[in-house]
Order: sequence, then C-alpha cells, then structure tokens
Amino acid sequence: MSTLEEIREERIKKINILKEAGYEAYPAESNRSLENGVFFGSFKNYLESQEEVVLAGRIMSLRIQGGIVFADLFDGTARFQAILRRDDIGDKMFDLFLNTVDSSDFIEVRGKAFVTKRGVNSLLGSEWRMLAKSLRPVPDEWFGLKDEDERYRKRYIDILLNREVSELIKKRSFFWNSMRGFMLKRGFVEVETPVLETMTGGAEARPFITHHNALDAEVYLRISVGELWQKKLAVAGIPKTFEIGRIFRNEGMSHEHANDYTSFEFYEAYSDARTGIPMIKELYQTVAKETFGKLEFEINGFRVNLGQEWDNYDFNELMNKEYGFNPRDVKVETVVAQLKKQKIDIEKNIDIGRGVDLLWKRIRKTIGGPAVLTGIPVYLEPLAKKNAQDNRVVDRFQILLAGSEVGKAFNELNDPVDQRERFMVQEKLREAGDEEAQMADLEYVEAMEYGMPPIFGFGVSERLFSFLAGKSIREAQIFPLMKKRGGG
Repeated sequence: MSTLEEIREERIKKINILKEAGYEAYPAESNRSLENGVFFGSFKNYLESQEEVVLAGRIMSLRIQGGIVFADLFDGTARFQAILRRDDIGDKMFDLFLNTVDSSDFIEVRGKAFVTKRGVNSLLGSEWRMLAKSLRPVPDEWFGLKDEDERYRKRYIDILLNREVSELIKKRSFFWNSMRGFMLKRGFVEVETPVLETMTGGAEARPFITHHNALDAEVYLRISVGELWQKKLAVAGIPKTFEIGRIFRNEGMSHEHANDYTSFEFYEAYSDARTGIPMIKELYQTVAKETFGKLEFEINGFRVNLGQEWDNYDFNELMNKEYGFNPRDVKVETVVAQLKKQKIDIEKNIDIGRGVDLLWKRIRKTIGGPAVLTGIPVYLEPLAKKNAQDNRVVDRFQILLAGSEVGKAFNELNDPVDQRERFMVQEKLREAGDEEAQMADLEYVEAMEYGMPPIFGFGVSERLFSFLAGKSIREAQIFPLMKKRGGG
C-alpha cells in the first residue's frame, strides 16, 4: 500500500502531465451550466430534449471498464453518474483522463441525459475538464473517519462523508434564521454590538483577555450578546432589539458547554413577563417546528413535548423541599454544611451565591420540562428587577429542558441606584478573587440615570439547538475548537 507521501508525489506528477498536454490543474473558471440537483430534479425533461449541459463536482468513486469510465460526481446538491466513453471523447482525452484523474478530483463534464441498461440516470459525456486536482485521497466513504478527535480536526471530511453531519449544518442555518424571522415579523430591529469590550457585562463568567495595540489597553471578548448595549439602545429610544452572535467564555468544556458559541438575546421596552413568557414559548415551538418538523423530542433521557402545557416551578420551594432551607434568607454556614453533606467539592471561601447554585444544579438535573422557573434570590442575579411582592427575589424566568437551563428571561432592572448597589456587591466578590463576578460598569449606570423604560429581556444559546438535534454542543458546531496538535 502506498504511503500518503507517495500518493502526493504521484498526483503532483499528474499535474505536470496535464500542463504538458496544455491543460490547467486549477483553472479559475468553471463552465458548469446548472447544479446537479437541478439536473436530476428535471431529468425527464433533459432526457426528452437532449439539451447539452455541463455538470461538475468531486469524484466520489471511479470505475473503469475497458473503454468506459464511470465517475460519481458530487457538487453539494446531488451525486450523479457521469459516463465517458473512448469512442465518444476520443483516444487523446480518454487516455489523458486515465493518466491524470483520480478519486477526489474536481472535474466538469459536458454531455446529455442518458439512462444506462441498468436504469441508472446518468450524464453521457462528450467532453471533460479538470477543475481542481486533489493531492490527498478522501477516505473511503464506507469507513470515513472513526476517531472523534480526527473527525473534529478534519470536519470538512466528516461533513463530506457523513450526510447526517451535512444535514445538521443546514439545520443550524434553519434554526437561527427561523429565530431571526420570528423576531423581524414582530417589529424587532436586529443590531450588532461590540465583541471587544473594555469591561464585560451581562453575565457571570470568566472572560478571554487580549491586548489592544492601538488603544494600548487590555480588552475582553464579550460574554453576552450585547445585553448592556441593547439596554442602552432602549435608553436611546429604540424599544425592540435583538442580536444573534458569538460569545466567549474562558471556562470548562463539556457535553453542554463550549468556550465560543452562538447566542441570541432580545430586549423589549414597555414589556414584562406577562407578554414576554408566552412569546418565548411560541418562539421555541416555532423554531422547533420549522427546523425539525416536530415538537416532541428525546433529550438526555427525557421525553420533552414543547407543545404541551409548560410546568411552573418556584426555586425556593424546590430548594426547601430538597435541602430544608429557604434560599432567600439562608446563611452561608448552612449552605456550606449542605454542600459537604451532598459531597460537593467547594472552594475554601465559597460565597452564598455560588454555593446555592451548586446545590440547585443537582435538583435541575431531575426536571425534564419544558418548564419555567421563578423565585430566584437577588444575590444570584445582579441585573434583574426585584419582585414587587418579595424583594428578596428577582423577576428572572429560567427555561428548563431535559435537566438543564436552556434560556433565561428577565424583567430587567431599570433603577440606577439599585443597579449601582448591586454592582458594588459584585465588585467586592471580584476583589475577593471571584473571577466570574460581574464588573461594575458605571458607564452603564450613567446611561440608566438618563431614564430607562421598563424592559423585558431574554437570551438563549445554541445549547437549545444541540438539545433539539440530540447532539453534544461540540458535535452540533460546524468547526469545534480543538487543541493544537502536539500540545503546543
């Protein structure tokens, strides 16, 4: 069996044979007249008219039987069989094909619709031309890439050989465009907010830090899709905005967590949960139906029906039932004792918010949903408005699916005095070493002081897509982040 280097050397020689014959191995233009999918979709018409067409694609398989070549070509829309006969194209071009063409090359074929004796719809060629000579053979599609690490590193090969992965990428597009269309129909304005920020905001997460040479300053890759920027737009008199974009969090990786991923957030002034939550439910149902054609899913061992009546849970009731304390008034010593009882690893100086959240996540794993969680204590959410009936909790609404959080909504805090006080609490946590605590963005507070209307906000990441697709978040991404080979 030839080594890869021997195969490359042999194929480079074939490039020289093409050049000596007066042909390019990588011409700039293609003469393709229509896509393969269009040709086969109207094959009967082309067969009757015998109109000459030019089709193109990558050679996925190649068979030679005497004076006949059978090549299966794929252009991303469909595969077709091209037939080249020595008697039709002449000895020179037939021999040139034999001497220079391999599986994985891109070629174009001019010809007419033809049905073989076995009934295979084909293109009977009168001419062929090289479009791009491959130096490496694509693995046999019956075997492909089996190692997960290799599949992610050579995702382009995985996509080429695995129709399921190819369809998944198309569904990603349907998913986000369905969400975009849903918002545009309701009068929301799509915006783009900064990815590089001098101060992170909108979430509790460890950011990526880089140096901005022109400003000679440390800047951060954003950890939310422009939450504070979109709220500033509400101050500016643009009441309904949304953004779909990448966010970056320098944290752990898992089945559900990635470091850079696509997320969606919208903000609507003069709105609250009474109208916002029903709209979110409709959004989930619309996107699921348009992307996957169904509302019922099997996710992480749970059967989830987005079309059913959604459950409602109170955070404090669930925590009290499971652990015997009320999170609204609990002392940190009680939380630490419960963490130790549950054998949950904790940091030496863990704060009450982090401890309660760790305990909550154990409960969350048992909830299939779809459900809306309310009653979140103030210390867990620095940007949400306090509940009018109980100012120990905020108006945060967590969407729960299959044991995980898959979306978060808020009656947003618009009191600048309250916001400043909460930022100061977060700043003390940062000073104590909590890298995930929120930074005190006093410029945002300044904007609030000019007057901010009541706002309802919502955000969901591509975790929702991966859940509905039944894939890990890495598998559901097109090109997941990989460690550099060799560990460098």
